[in-house]
Amino acid sequence: MFRISAIVVLLLFLYSCKSQKVSKKEVQIAFIADVHLQDIFAKFEDNDYQGIKNPITGEYANIRTMNSQLHSTRIFNENYFAFLEALNNIVKRGIKQVVLPGDFSDDGQPVHVRGLRKILNGYSQKYGLSFWVTTGNHDVVRPFSQDAVKTDFLGKDGKEQIISSSKENVNKNKSELEPIITSDIKNWGYKETIHEMRDFGFFPKKTDLYWETPFSNYAYDQYNFEEAQKESSLEKRTYAIKNTSLFLTDASYVVEPIKGIWLLAIDANAYVPNEKLSGKPDNPQDFSGANTGYNNVLVYKSHLLKWVKKVSAEAKQRGKILIAFSHYPMVDFNDNASPELKQLFGANKMQLQRVPDEEVAQQFADAGIHIHFGGHMHINDTGVRTSAKGNTLFNIQTPSLAAYMPAYKILTIHSDSEFEVETIIIGKVHKFNSLFPFYEEEYAHLQNTKSDHIWNKEILKAEDYKEFTNWHLKELVRLRFLPEDFPEDFLKSIINISGKDLVEINKNTSEIAKDLKSNSLSISDFESWTGFDMIFDFYRLKNAGELAVSQIGKKRLKQYELVCIQLKKSNNPKLVLWAEIFLKTMNGEPSDHFKIDLENNKIDNLSVK
Repeated sequence: MFRISAIVVLLLFLYSCKSQKVSKKEVQIAFIADVHLQDIFAKFEDNDYQGIKNPITGEYANIRTMNSQLHSTRIFNENYFAFLEALNNIVKRGIKQVVLPGDFSDDGQPVHVRGLRKILNGYSQKYGLSFWVTTGNHDVVRPFSQDAVKTDFLGKDGKEQIISSSKENVNKNKSELEPIITSDIKNWGYKETIHEMRDFGFFPKKTDLYWETPFSNYAYDQYNFEEAQKESSLEKRTYAIKNTSLFLTDASYVVEPIKGIWLLAIDANAYVPNEKLSGKPDNPQDFSGANTGYNNVLVYKSHLLKWVKKVSAEAKQRGKILIAFSHYPMVDFNDNASPELKQLFGANKMQLQRVPDEEVAQQFADAGIHIHFGGHMHINDTGVRTSAKGNTLFNIQTPSLAAYMPAYKILTIHSDSEFEVETIIIGKVHKFNSLFPFYEEEYAHLQNTKSDHIWNKEILKAEDYKEFTNWHLKELVRLRFLPEDFPEDFLKSIINISGKDLVEINKNTSEIAKDLKSNSLSISDFESWTGFDMIFDFYRLKNAGELAVSQIGKKRLKQYELVCIQLKKSNNPKLVLWAEIFLKTMNGEPSDHFKIDLENNKIDNLSVK
């Protein structure tokens, strides 16, 4: 009897240990990319200008025009409220670790970086959140601080207001209102931005179990905070720029915030020097911007690849789970349709210059990166690549809260080989429409001046933030993408014709009738939409992946599929390419809720079909 009881106790003990091990490893980390925070309620430190008074609430705000928002791939103003909503959502879920993979600011302006720091500090102190940040091309526009100007703030009576860090940047002839001059609108460089955001990973903290940079000289076993603090000086964190005598800062780091978890923050901002340099020290104009990402990292920041190999090898040796993040994608983010996009639209359209070469994925997969969270593209996407050596990299593109579809990601670490990724849409946002009275004034002004650039006022009827971002994308397509990206002859051949005309393009009536019947469709279903609707839904799929399916509707998607089948048989090569692109965009890897199995290098969709 005693022996049986002992066995039962032993089994219960072992089960308890096993349960503790699993719960210990089930860590959750939230990823919020491309916040692009503009602190719309901030005050300048060197100018009394407060912005403009809300005619409804009486509150002052400093915002950009709706016209500028609808010509940009990001929202400038309402994302402020969406960011707070996302943080509150994270708090409710009990998640403590939050990663921001770059473009946390509008353009690295002091007023906005300070505003973000205050928000993050507030959530750290009140809710115990820990934030881990890396740089994006909008956080450090150039490696050194520079003067800047924005001509599209909203001013009195709906007019445009220029705000500049220097009088020299201002063209008063183009100004309806007296320009505002403040150093708070300049673009900070590495030194200023990193120090302002120092508490969010860029420098070691006493609570970190481990912290290092590509330039650290200590070992894990001998780690202590005081030594790490000495090694964290920005003067010690520089690399030589190829073919020059210049050195730039690298803000990469790896941190162990929770026992057994290593977060690898890769600073993938790679600034390309001009062929002819000024000879002046710290001249921002000696470099191009960093928006290309990893293609330039391989050329100008090769030290990072060596360091990543070292970190990943040590993580494996010590049994640490390594999660990498950076601002830029490591894998093609066009559902492998980039070759067709290039043929149809051209190599310099559709942001194709930002697509990483296949070598990037191969190199980082072989360097030991299995899971990487990126941003930059404001899209929801998952890319998978297996190298020639058999190493697999899962690249998870985190959507932006400042674009369609507004969302963030949650990573749940179940074990060292099983990971769950869930995408959380931020659709309902408190006060998202509180700035609409300002836009009413702007719209009235545009009408009175008979402006050529006038937006669709229906956007101000949006019932929630999700619908608002949907309108933003629709107007962006109409006002910018169609005129800038689409070949004129192709656009004319598709934009205004009905879905019925598209599906009947080859006049295979018997074949079409068969397809319609097998899919429970009728030809009249295709009469309710046009080529523009198909283009708009292409962008919704391209930006949001699976998140767009419920908005478009499975019935409409089936209609698009049948149209594409017919277009692929067309003798018009551009329509054939369009069909191939659309079908690939409809059928990407799971991007909403999925599981990654590193043991078998596979991805399983957990979304409800």
